[in-house]
Amino acid sequence: MALGRLSSRTLAAMLLALFLGGPALPSEIVGGRPARPHAWPFMASLQRRGGHFCGATLIARNFVMSAVHCVTGNFRSVQVVLGAHDLRRQERTRQTFSVQRIFENGFDPSQLLNDIVIIQLNGSATINANVQVAQLPAQGQGVGDRTPCLAMGWGRLGTNRPSPSVLQELNVTVVTNMCPRRVNVCTLVPRRQAGICFVSTLCRRRV
Repeated sequence: MALGRLSSRTLAAMLLALFLGGPALPSEIVGGRPARPHAWPFMASLQRRGGHFCGATLIARNFVMSAVHCVTGNFRSVQVVLGAHDLRRQERTRQTFSVQRIFENGFDPSQLLNDIVIIQLNGSATINANVQVAQLPAQGQGVGDRTPCLAMGWGRLGTNRPSPSVLQELNVTVVTNMCPRRVNVCTLVPRRQAGICFVSTLCRRRV
């Protein structure tokens, strides 16, 4: 696979992963399927009191990226769990960290702009088969319309359905030209009732 395509898919996966499983903005991974255990070792689970509430992406050994609405308030109570797959099981593959510091860039909750945050961990992850750093795209590289992507997360599988305990994945296509008309839809699976549903910061900026 070409490096450029891989980077674009990785970028899109990271951006989509930010919104899957968050309580402040409704999120769903409709039509998702269980991922192979630890197939996506850069995925992280943000938790409070042992309960998952948002996804994140490991971008360096001591930093994860997520949505800033996930860590508003007392971020000191947040734990970052790496190496997780089934949230209901006590997995030996897990590495758990607390939050040392957060870096956000002018989040506007009224417009849902700049809903992104870099979280510094209180230690460095041990890189192994189950925990790895995501491959970042080249600076300035974006994701164009109709780009095939793979989304993942622990978001609900549908309206009024509970969140799954096992990490889900879903092949989707980025649809940027829908954003001016429907700001809550940015990806879809053609000819299937499946897709990623969230109020998108990225799309709102195009309205």
